[in-house]
Order: sequence, then C-alpha cells, then structure tokens
Amino acid sequence: MMNKTILIADDSNSLRQMVAMTLTQAGYQVIEAVHGQDAVEKAVDQTIHLVITDLNMPVMNGIELIKQLRSGTTHRFTPMLMLTTESDATKKQEGRAAGATGWILKPFNPDQLLAVIKKVLPA
Repeated sequence: MMNKTILIADDSNSLRQMVAMTLTQAGYQVIEAVHGQDAVEKAVDQTIHLVITDLNMPVMNGIELIKQLRSGTTHRFTPMLMLTTESDATKKQEGRAAGATGWILKPFNPDQLLAVIKKVLPA
C-alpha cells in the first residue's frame, strides 16, 4: 500500500507532535506546518492526501488555509479536517463554507481521529 501523506497545520508544537505520532504509528507520512501560510507553502509541490488544520493560528488561520488550498486546482478535492477547540456553530458553518470536510474537537482521541481519517481517506 502506498503511504498516504497528511499535512498537519497547528501552531501548538505539542499538539502537532501528538497528531504526528498518532498518524505515523498508523502508517501515514506526515508533513508539519506551524501556521496556514507555512502549510500553503509546503503543500505547493507535494502530493497531499489529507489536510488537518487548527482553526486559530497566527499569520493565516485554518479557514483561510482551506480557502486558499481549495482555490487552486491541486487540492480542490483533497479532504480537509478542522481539529480545533472551537465548537461554535457559526465557526463550523464558516469552516464548511470554506470547504472543510469535517470537524474534530480538541482534545482529540487518537482512535477517533484515525476513524475519521479512514472515513475521508479510503485506503
């Protein structure tokens, strides 16, 4: 099976490491980005199968990141999950409007995260 590559954008070092560890152990390749702009730059010439992004980040937030990636042709159909502490319905609506595929609340449960990933990212 070809390893799927997942891009994680989160300004929290510890959270990125936790997500990266969970994904790596499950057999995924991981690219880490510290904010939305960093993620956009890293996504440019990479094959990325899934994006997991925080909502609130400096420089460029998760919704901006999703909009930016969706506006190009490369990642127009790439599944994108928001992983955030933000449970506000308006924010979720904004995320969906921007093109978010799903919404996972922090603190996340590794098994739950992997279950959602398997749903949006068929092997």
